[in-house]
Formats: sequence, C-alpha cells, structure tokens
Amino acid sequence: MIRGLHHNAYRCRDSEETRRFYEDFLGLPLVGSLKIGETKSGRAANALHTFFQMDDGSCLAFFEEPGEPFEFKDQRDFDLHIALEIPHDQLEPWMQKGKDAGIETRGVSDHGFIDSIYFRDPNGYVIELTGKRPGHDAALDPAQNGARTILDDWQQSKAS
Repeated sequence: MIRGLHHNAYRCRDSEETRRFYEDFLGLPLVGSLKIGETKSGRAANALHTFFQMDDGSCLAFFEEPGEPFEFKDQRDFDLHIALEIPHDQLEPWMQKGKDAGIETRGVSDHGFIDSIYFRDPNGYVIELTGKRPGHDAALDPAQNGARTILDDWQQSKAS
C-alpha cells in the first residue's frame, strides 16, 4: 500500500541557489543533504542530494551533479510543474512576496476547484501554489466527476 509522497527529486544547477529559493523564499527547511560519491551500481559520481520538507513531512529534493549533462530550460506549465497547497487566503500575499523578490510571478488563475499562482525557480521549474476552493473535494471525487469517462472519451477521440 502506498502511504503518501516521501519526496520528488529533480536536477538543480546549484544547490545553494536552489536552497535560497526553497528555504529562504518558500520557507521549506533544508532537512537533509547527502553527498553521493558512488551510485548503487558502482558508477563513480559527484552529486549532492538535498531535501526540503513540507508541513506534512514529505520533501522536494534536488540533485546537483556538476559536469554531468542536463538540459535546464524554462519549463512550460503543461510540461512540468510542482503544485504545493497553501491556505486560500495566502495566495495574494504570496503573489506580492514573489513580485517583491523579483521572481517571475503569475496568477491568480481560477481552475474551478482551486486557485493558483505560479513562480519560476532558479532551475526553470514552475512552482504552483494552490488554494482549495469550496467544492474542491467533490470536484476530485470520481463518483461525482466522471473522471474515468472523460479519460475514456479522450482516448477514443485521439484514435479517430
């Protein structure tokens, strides 16, 4: 049985630059750093794995691996984004905090069951802060929202 998210891991350009965004700006404490000199398969490595903890105990984690190829680029929202939940009434203050910090900031976007704002981290990843709206739980209840039918219809429309 899957109990929940322990961590997601992404590449980063620079661990300190990443720490400043996730710890100093977002307020997620750095709770772990693991230097990796060799992979479990025996390959020599030079990597640092860092972990930033959220209130529920799960983490966002990053690997810095200097000299190893990786294409850092500004991600599109549909390609890759990390959505984090905050109280709905904190959306506007967070939006102002991003603007005041000179961080690319967008929103507030109305998604029907959530409202969201967006930042871009130093690695090009889109970070979404989202606040639940009334009706959120019903909107994500497959007994009420027809999620499987929508997916099946989507698959059928792609085939035709």
